[in-house]
This record gives sequence, C-alpha cells and structure tokens, in this order.
Amino acid sequence: MSRPGKTKFQIDLRRHLREHYVEENLIHLISEIAEASKYIIHSISTGDLGVAGTSNLYGEQQLALDVLADRILRKRLDHSRVVANMMSEEMDEIIPVSPDCGGKYSVAFDPLDGSSLVDVNLAVGTIVSIFQGCDLLQPGRKQVAALYILYGPRTTLVYSVGKGVHEFGMNMLREYTLLQENITIKPQGDLYSPGGQRNLYTPGVEAFISKLEQRGVKLRYSGGFVPDINQILLKGEGIFFYPHLQGKPEGKLRVLFELNPMAFLIEQAGGAASDGRKPILDLQPQQIHERSPVFIGCKKDVALAEELIRQLESDKDVTAKKKGKT
Repeated sequence: MSRPGKTKFQIDLRRHLREHYVEENLIHLISEIAEASKYIIHSISTGDLGVAGTSNLYGEQQLALDVLADRILRKRLDHSRVVANMMSEEMDEIIPVSPDCGGKYSVAFDPLDGSSLVDVNLAVGTIVSIFQGCDLLQPGRKQVAALYILYGPRTTLVYSVGKGVHEFGMNMLREYTLLQENITIKPQGDLYSPGGQRNLYTPGVEAFISKLEQRGVKLRYSGGFVPDINQILLKGEGIFFYPHLQGKPEGKLRVLFELNPMAFLIEQAGGAASDGRKPILDLQPQQIHERSPVFIGCKKDVALAEELIRQLESDKDVTAKKKGKT
C-alpha cells in the first residue's frame, strides 16, 4: 500500500484498520483491547507478582497479575458497547454483556498467557479471538479477527482481520504505530519449539522430532506461547508444537483462547495449524475450555507431522488413549 509523504511509523492502529475497510464497531473493539493493554503492561511493570489466593477452574493457582489483567480486559470490553458475549480463560462460564447481537461481537481471551514467566522477567502476552454475533462455540475459521499483544523488551501488537498479518509497536506516547505489514512465513523452517515431556511423546511425534533433528533444525523454546508464535512470525519460519501425549491425548492448550486466534494469524501469514490430523480452524468446540494438540508454523513442517502421525498412529490408538487405555 503506497502512502506518499508518510512513513509507516506515522500509521497508527485505528488508521490502519480504517484503511483496510474494517467495520466501525470492530475498529472500536480492537482499539479498546489495545487501550486495555496499556494498563496491563503498567501492571506487569509495577504490580504484585505474588499469588492472588484463588484458583482458576483448572485448579491452577492464580497470580495477582492474572486476576488484574482479566479484570482490566473485562472492564474495557463491558464498557465498549460493541460486545455481546465474552469469555476469559480465567473464568468458568461465558459472560453475557448484551442480549442484542446485531452489529456486535463475542470475544474469547487469555488475559495474560504465560504469567508464571513474569517473575523471572520473560516475555508474556494477551491473546484475543473475535467472532461476529453471540456464538463463541464456532470453528475458528469463522473468526472475524484475532490478535495478540506481546509484553517483552518492546510491547507489540499483531493482528489480522483476514487481510494479512500486521505488527504494531507501542511508542513513547503509548500509541501503537505500524512496524510491518503483510507478514509471511516460509514453507519450511529451521526452528522448532517443542512443548510437553519428550518421554511421553507418541510414535508419530517422536518420529517427527527425530526428522527435524536430522535436518539440523534448531530448538528455540521460550516456555511462552505468545513469544514462540511471535518468533515464528517475525523470523518468517519455524514450528511450535504441544502434541498429544501418552495419557494426555487432548494436549494442553485451549482451542477457544489460544489455538483459534494463533491458527488464524499463522494461516493468514501463509502457514498452517493442525491438531495432527486436521486443521485447528476446522475444529468444532463442544465446550468452552476444550483442549487440543497443536502443530503450528511452516506448512511443510506441519504436513510432515500429520504424515508421520497418520502412518504410525491409528485412529483406534487415539480413541483408546482418550478412554484412558494408554
């Protein structure tokens, strides 16, 4: 996109959305999320790193920052006047905001993904998935927008509304300005970020990681989903996977809050995201906190994982594992 007389650093987020002919209510919603991130980054820099004294629905002890980030985002969404329903990873049910779905959106979010990394000063992030109307339990392919915000040495926001993937950075005035447009990733990469215990990998996954090692692919794993996906997008290559494990066939990451938005972004950048058998974006979630294995990044690497899983692991084996017969 040519902009005579303007540098990319003069293009703010709202203007960029308008230039891509995004609907006005969606512009307002994304801008509200961006505004909320300013308060979250301030809380990370100055807030309490201790526990909140509560647990989420998974039985995980909540950190004070988890609770605060969740509160900040929910308040901004509630007062945006363009949200019908919202769902936070920290909550156990969908939160209705407005009974009127016309022209409004439903939002699923992980307010502070990787929050346990804050006390050791590693990067964390916010992940957001946006659907039109009231229904959050839809395949991810029906998302109208997805974004994440990375709180690292720099604070950056990466978004897509189905028209490419674009990165913005927070400047000294705490405004998001354009850093790069139309991010793409190569068909095959030289980086991999593996989650889960390797001694629990299934035969197909073990064969896959062995193929990567034989090819000389380098291991680069931060322990945080947002920084690892950001690495793939900005380096233009790589694959992240948290696979099905022996005794844990559903994997770890949540479809609604983590996998759908990241899969949307990666596909928009020319990559792929799979549960090992089919695209993440084609999964039909049956419940709000559903989990799935994931292989996400360069297309050829994801296809290789699917091929080896298909060859070495039968559907019958997977079904048995889901029944606990590992």
